[in-house]
This record gives sequence, C-alpha cells and structure tokens, in this order.
Amino acid sequence: MRKIDNYVMQTVGGAILLVMVVVLSLDLIFGFIAELDDTQADYQTWQALLYVLMTLPRRIYDYLPLGAFMGCLIGLGSMASSSELTVVRAAGVSLRRVVWSAMKPALIVVVVGLLIGEYLAPPFERSAQSHKAIAQGAGQNIASARGVWHREGDTFIHLNAVGTDGVLFGVSLFRFEEARWMASATFAERAIYHGDHWELENAVTTLVSREQTRRETQASQRWDTGLSPDVLSVLIVKPENLAISGLYTYASYLDAQGLNAASYWLAFWKKVLMPLGTAVMVLVAISFIFGPLRSVTMGFRVFTGLIVGLLFKYMQDLLGPMSLVFGFNPALAILVPIAVNALIGGVLMRRAG
Repeated sequence: MRKIDNYVMQTVGGAILLVMVVVLSLDLIFGFIAELDDTQADYQTWQALLYVLMTLPRRIYDYLPLGAFMGCLIGLGSMASSSELTVVRAAGVSLRRVVWSAMKPALIVVVVGLLIGEYLAPPFERSAQSHKAIAQGAGQNIASARGVWHREGDTFIHLNAVGTDGVLFGVSLFRFEEARWMASATFAERAIYHGDHWELENAVTTLVSREQTRRETQASQRWDTGLSPDVLSVLIVKPENLAISGLYTYASYLDAQGLNAASYWLAFWKKVLMPLGTAVMVLVAISFIFGPLRSVTMGFRVFTGLIVGLLFKYMQDLLGPMSLVFGFNPALAILVPIAVNALIGGVLMRRAG
C-alpha cells in the first residue's frame, strides 16, 4: 500500500511541477516583453530582465493554486486514462486513501506558497519596484505618473520611489486648508529618516494664498509625519503582493488614520484563506477524475480544468470589488467561491464513493 501511495504522490507532484514550469515560462516571457514598453532613462533591456527575474517569487506564489489544481487534474487524469486508478481501486485501496495521497503534494504546495508569500515575495517585489522607479528617474520628476499616493490629515503625499534602504525619492507634499484650498506644495528630491522625523533634501516649497504665490528653496527641511520606513515599504507594493503581516499592519494603520482600508483587508483575507481555497480546488480536481471526467481525453480534462479555475478566479475577482463598493465583509467575497467549490467537490465525491 505504501508503494501505491508513493506512486500517486509522485505522479501528482510531477504533474504539478510540470504545470508550474510551463506556466511560469510563458509568464516570464510575456512579462519581459511587456516591460520593454517601459524602458526609459536608465531602465533599459538588462534592467527590465532583472526586474522580471526579481518578481519571480511573486509569480510563483500567484500560480501555485493553479499549479496544484491543474497538476492533480493532469496527474490523476493520466492514471485514469491508463486504467491505473481502476487497478488501484481493484487492489482494495479505498477512495479516501487515494484522495489523501493526491492531497499530500498539494499540501506541500500550500506550505511552500505560504512561506514564499510571507517571507520571499514581498521583499523581492519591493526591491524590484524600487530599482525600477529609481532607474526611471524617480528623483527628477514632480509627482510622476508612477509611484504611490497617500493621505495624512490635510496633506496629500506622493512618492515616486522608496529605496530598499528606506530613502525616499521624489517626495511631493500638497497641503490643503478648508474649502479645498491648496495652501502649499513641496517637492524634494530625496528624504532620509532620522528616527522620529524625515529630512527633505533640496526641497522647493510653493506657498499659495489668495493674494500672491511665494516660492522657497531649502537645502534641508524637517518633515514630521507618522509614516515610518516600515509603513512606506508596505505602501509601495500592491496589496495583493504584500505579506500577511504587512497587510494587517498597514490596514490597521489606515483604520487608525480614519482612511479606507477595505482593499488591504480584502487582500489580507485572500491570502489568509488561500490555503483553504487551494485545498478545495484540489478536491474539485480529484472529484472530477472520479466523476464526470473519468473516461475523457487529456485535452478535454485540461480544457475543463482551465474553465473551472477561471470561473473560481473570476468569482473572487467579481465579489472582491463588490465588497468594496457595497461595504460587506471582504472575507465573504473570498469564502463564497470557496464554499461553492467545496459543495461541488463534496457532492461529486459522494457520488463517486
């Protein structure tokens, strides 16, 4: 029995690895081609290639659920096509044991995904975004089209780039008074953190009043803000690319500031529930093999798997923004598709048993 368990695990694990290699290879190629459209200043072909390679951990994390789902579908599907599953069942191996053997590689994928998403992908993603922005001249353009916006009280902040060492490049501060009147606009090439405040370098401030406009230039200017390098390192990365701990920290910070943190809480719950979602998708794949896809061709299995995977993704992508618009709990937007797929998988497995 142990040999049968190992064989099922090796077959499914090999299929997952094959799917990941194929999908990641295509994604890296198309990602590199897309980056070539952004080449400017010091950001050229080699820098674009380096950027794509640095985002590889994030890409692996993104495709691990798909790899686990398609790997189980293809691995067990090949065993079904060659009648190996029929032989295994005829040898007295229970359906529950086959399912558990196929689940083990998927559980390994879940653990690997959690480790990559928490410890590897976020720092590499921050470094990639930072190097790209700096290479494109982040300290030279006032409020460039790229970068990030943030609001703190009556001040709107735009940062062209946040360096890996915590140095800010291209800092724009727009302070507003009552009646939406802009009182001042400040641009600094760089900002360096000094424990309890930031020091703006080569700062140019434009003071705006109803009577006149006055411009001041300072080689160094103190900037007091609640933003620390740790918070800013979270700010420059898209919510879906942050670690779970970083999402929780920054979402709590936004709540404390009275700002909208719904998109960060949505990304938080999506990452927290990713292991459960992956396990459910694997269960659906296994139920398909022992149910409606038992005797179809491999091509049809792959096609069906892609359709089911895309439907699951689109359900979450649709319900997620709906939770932001209509204000219901973001966790429900992630749990509903998982529950639907769990119900489908459970029903099909009960019929197969």
